Amino acid sequence: MVQKKRFLPESSRSSRRLILALATWGGVGYLPLAPGTWGTAAALPLWWLLAHLGPLGYASAVALLLAISLQVAGPAQTILGRVDHPAIVIDEVTGLLIALAGTSLTWTGALTGFLLFRALDILKPWPIRWLSRGTGGLEVVIDDVAAGIMARMALEILTAAGGG
Repeated sequence: MVQKKRFLPESSRSSRRLILALATWGGVGYLPLAPGTWGTAAALPLWWLLAHLGPLGYASAVALLLAISLQVAGPAQTILGRVDHPAIVIDEVTGLLIALAGTSLTWTGALTGFLLFRALDILKPWPIRWLSRGTGGLEVVIDDVAAGIMARMALEILTAAGGG
């Protein structure tokens, strides 16, 4: 009987599974073609739920998710063997929640925020590209946080102009 090699102790394997489950947003990051877009779309139900908590509850939940994102992004890169691996989408979830903070619970608001966030995340205008220059977990997350902040600002401008 051939025994499989174990590379990690059982507790480390459990930690690895948890890190990957969080970083890939329950496996959504493994979906084909555009995992970042899938991850962003998968954040919409969470946004809808959190929006019912009020501003303080929403902000607290986003802060907690940001802290988790910062904790798992680096180790997930190591496990997956690639800097900013496409399967890591918890940063897109965090970024979208920042973009949609305070947005009215309408499909128009959600779709506008979604499109603005994805455009900024994909195109990475300054300072987003500059923020993502490193190879650590912070850099994986911070560019999506910046895209979320910029999308939030654009939504405010659109709303003030009567277009959002």
